Amino acid sequence: MRESNDYHTKRQQFYRNIDGFWADLYGEEYALYDIKLLKEEEVTRIRQISERIGTIFFKSASLLRNVPDETLLEMGFPKETISFLRLKTIPAESVISRLDLIPYGDSYKCIEINADTPTFIKELFSINGFVCSDFGVANPNEGMEVLLRKAVRHSINESIAHPSPHIVFTAHEDNIEDRETVLFLQRGVPSSKFTPLHQLQIQRGVGLFDEDGVKIDLLYRQTFPIESLITDEDDEGNPIGQWLLELVEEGKLMIINPPSAFLLQNKAVQAIIWGLHEERHPFYTDEEHEWIEEYFLPTYLEADPLLEKGIPFVKKPSFGREGDTVEIFNGDGQLVHQDAQRSYSEFLPVYQQFIEHPTVTFQSEKGVQQGQLLLGSFLLNGKSSAIGYRVGGTITNNLSYYLPVGLLKGGG
Repeated sequence: MRESNDYHTKRQQFYRNIDGFWADLYGEEYALYDIKLLKEEEVTRIRQISERIGTIFFKSASLLRNVPDETLLEMGFPKETISFLRLKTIPAESVISRLDLIPYGDSYKCIEINADTPTFIKELFSINGFVCSDFGVANPNEGMEVLLRKAVRHSINESIAHPSPHIVFTAHEDNIEDRETVLFLQRGVPSSKFTPLHQLQIQRGVGLFDEDGVKIDLLYRQTFPIESLITDEDDEGNPIGQWLLELVEEGKLMIINPPSAFLLQNKAVQAIIWGLHEERHPFYTDEEHEWIEEYFLPTYLEADPLLEKGIPFVKKPSFGREGDTVEIFNGDGQLVHQDAQRSYSEFLPVYQQFIEHPTVTFQSEKGVQQGQLLLGSFLLNGKSSAIGYRVGGTITNNLSYYLPVGLLKGGG
């Protein structure tokens, strides 16, 4: 009990000194006062693997932008987004994206890419460094915050031609994680401002305006996903979310992440990649086929290919977050685990081979626990950057912990 109290005291003292961070969420511990150590060569390998996976995803976007409308609809994209999906507004397919990786054997498997509105940004690019310093270990994400801010400014400069654009960062003001993540990003762009989502004003065919009535040139909506945006209506029932997409299509508003990031956010993209790989399609080079085989999991738009081989699988919505609506089946097709939340059940499901997360022991407010490990690995304009862990149950959800990461002294 003394150890538990000691942990509680140290954790409270440490995190209370960090402004604008949500060490607790939903009344529960979120950020652990503990650290998982990695060898430097392991971090280097993670970065190489991440860039290879990113290469596959981003190359695939160029193919998907040119498929028939029917194919995109069959992949589960909302019909309101089809013309939006074909836009290519900046060279990068996604400015900030996060891969979710599971350590597997002596390699890693990618279970998804969060290309459009990834969270976990402030934790890995900023907070991780404070934790490493407190524990007296080197930070594997050292220097990554500088690269993050450069990537954000670079994407803005590529998006807007005139010299004094009006740049607005937005998020749900009442969600501390969303708001503080966006404010963290916004602080790196001196000529910008933050406007809460509910204070934005739209005039169809004219533009998007901030709370002062000033027309916005670029909207940075790091935590507001397109699949939620298109359902937005005002008090009079006007489809203001769809109007916003129209402004983007008409060139009257730029947004970041760009439209291509939403194209890659759909988990059905992995089914397309795996299908082309099984055909040994020449769209991918021989080397890229090797990467797909090593780092991707068999993923389909129906369960039959996995059931025929008796392979356990995960059923998850093509659009969804934080493990919501995810179900796990054994090789006989029997449901063995599911997330309690069902918010994304209207979206097309995809079926992916299930693999076990490795288990790790960690300190927490509830004492020493065991949890299942998921590695988040960020890409900035396709280049590997910050990494870090979530640890929780079989399905990583919004109650999973943030476990900081450090470097083993002397590389192990």
